[in-house]
Amino acid sequence: MPYDPFTGAALEGSPAARFSLDAPSPSAQAGLEAPRFCTECGRRMVVRINPMGWVATCSRHGVITSE
Repeated sequence: MPYDPFTGAALEGSPAARFSLDAPSPSAQAGLEAPRFCTECGRRMVVRINPMGWVATCSRHGVITSE
């Protein structure tokens, strides 16, 4: 089941999806914001922001980078 990378809410196809009314922020929609939640498991990720981009790490699914 996929999860929203900015809110952690379950996406379409799950009973919890119909209760998710939050729209991503304008910066998230533009691709400027780092994801805070893993899209595979919905867990909160450790995110490091640096001048060249960002690195997000899920304890279960590994590393995602902005590159």
